Amino acid sequence: MRIMGIDPGLAIVGYAIIDKAGNSLRPRDYGCIRTSADIPLAERLQAIYQELGLLLEKWQPECMAVEQLFFNRNVTNAFSVGQARGVCLLTAAQAQCAVAEYTPLQVKQAVVGNGRAAKQQVAAMVKTILNLREIPRPDDVTDALAVAICHCNRPAALGLRRG
Repeated sequence: MRIMGIDPGLAIVGYAIIDKAGNSLRPRDYGCIRTSADIPLAERLQAIYQELGLLLEKWQPECMAVEQLFFNRNVTNAFSVGQARGVCLLTAAQAQCAVAEYTPLQVKQAVVGNGRAAKQQVAAMVKTILNLREIPRPDDVTDALAVAICHCNRPAALGLRRG
């Protein structure tokens, strides 16, 4: 099974492609899609749409696992991340890729075993689980890998819907 993990954001969308065979997880590709604050919002969203579409076409994952939004303070930031997240979901739907959504608490629980784990703990476990030489940077990439790992460690039907 091939999973795409997504950590949505307007400035940076972290993405990860992981193959799961039995209990084995193999990272195939990971990185980020960056957009500049100097260009109009619509163009930033279009850039995310186009680059994510190319990744979906190249890797053809069976599922896109997306981190759900959790903001308790910055409403403006929540709106912009929500717009980018919507573009990610739309891109998955157009590629007929199933979507699973996970809260930050679910991701931390699945990766570390503690839903209140610190970012550093999650990053260290991502490195260990995927047998990486170093922790991927920026954090958005590590988060995308963690979301993909979370999906791989969950029952297949949980949170899954056809894009």
